[in-house]
Order: sequence, then structure tokens, then C-alpha cells
Amino acid sequence: MGDLPVAPGPGLPGGLVIPSAELVERFSRSSGPGGQSVNTSDSRVELEYDVSTSAVLTDSQRARAVGTLGSPVVVVASEHRSQHRNRVAARERLAERLRTALAPPAPPRRATKPTRGSQRRRLEAKKQRGQTKSLRGRVRDD
Repeated sequence: MGDLPVAPGPGLPGGLVIPSAELVERFSRSSGPGGQSVNTSDSRVELEYDVSTSAVLTDSQRARAVGTLGSPVVVVASEHRSQHRNRVAARERLAERLRTALAPPAPPRRATKPTRGSQRRRLEAKKQRGQTKSLRGRVRDD
């Protein structure tokens, strides 16, 4: 089918093109409905991509992808009746998994202190709640 383009995203500003030589496609019989041709056509697609030996990834991208996805990455598509549609679906799924795996991790959360106003409002609410609860006690004659 040709090379697999991976759209630009976080960590991939210019996108990526995986050569078809690095992709291994296997076909087998798919389960489920299919009419008369279900027993004769190999419509299930298994797409395999070995991240650890890929030449198109940089060392940091390779380490991030192997840490997230492992190596090799295997994607299976069998939801369509035709082999061509399953091939397209498997390629789209692999491209999406690679794009999310190559995205850099989110920056760690920076702890912040509550503002002075929020502390004051919290204490005032606690005092008000305490006064409300104190009024629920027994009535005393003073």
C-alpha cells in the first residue's frame, strides 16, 4: 500500500513517514458476518512495526515509543468485510498509537499555595457553619 504517513502532533512538529519496508502485514480469515465469501477471503489484517529497529525515529523518540508501546507494535483490524478497508483501518490505528506514544509527557504539576482571600473565605465559612450548628443545641435560660 505504500509508506505510512503520521500526521504532525505534539512531539512530531513535522510529522513522520514510515517506509513500507519497515511494516509487516499479515492476512488471515476474519470472524463474524461476511456472506458467501467469509470462508474464502483473508480480510483480517495484522500490521506489525518494530519500533526498536526503525530508522526514521530519533533515539529519544525510539526510547519514548518503546517505553510506551513496547516493541514490536502489532495492530489488528477485522471490523470490515473487505481486506482493503481493514488495511486502511490498521494503518490509521498504528499512526494514531505512534502519534500519542511520541508525544512528550505533560509537565509535572507545580504545587501552589491557596490565596489569602480563599483562606479568609474558608475560615469565614467555617465560622458561619459553626454558628449554625451551635444554634441547634438545647435552649438555655440565661
